[in-house]
Amino acid sequence: MSEAQTASPASARRCWISVGSNMDRERSIRGAIADLRAAFGPLVVSPVYETEAVGFEGEPFYNLVVGFDTPLGVAAINQTLRNIEDAHGRVRGPNKFAPRTLDLDLLTWGEATGILDGYELPRDEILKYAFVLAPLADVAPHERHPVDGRSYAELWAEMAATTGALARIPLGLPD
Repeated sequence: MSEAQTASPASARRCWISVGSNMDRERSIRGAIADLRAAFGPLVVSPVYETEAVGFEGEPFYNLVVGFDTPLGVAAINQTLRNIEDAHGRVRGPNKFAPRTLDLDLLTWGEATGILDGYELPRDEILKYAFVLAPLADVAPHERHPVDGRSYAELWAEMAATTGALARIPLGLPD
């Protein structure tokens, strides 16, 4: 068994999940928050940002980051995320960059790095996309990227200098 499969309650880890939607956005995001809370318990919820679609022509996305503590391993978390996406009408196809009702990605699993249960962590999207890093810096400014070592606030300050600010959307999501 891998470390991810044998995690015990005493080894609960803080996980950060990116949440995005560009189809039925508000309903999809609200439903995702409710389902994530039901699956993982109390959540830390970032502000919501509206950003243009990346990699394809499409409607703008709502993006945010959600955090929670869990003893679950990477495979179990990712299966739960996939089930939530499916429950909200996510259609999977050969094109990675396509419109979607819901996109949930495990960004970090504590301080773990490398390939865990077939998933590379931390996700490279943290350092690549403002729509992932900005909300992460909002809710975890002093946490450090497990590989880079800088805080998310430091990383966002550097990225924001070239990308500019993102548009916040006041959805009033509960924590």
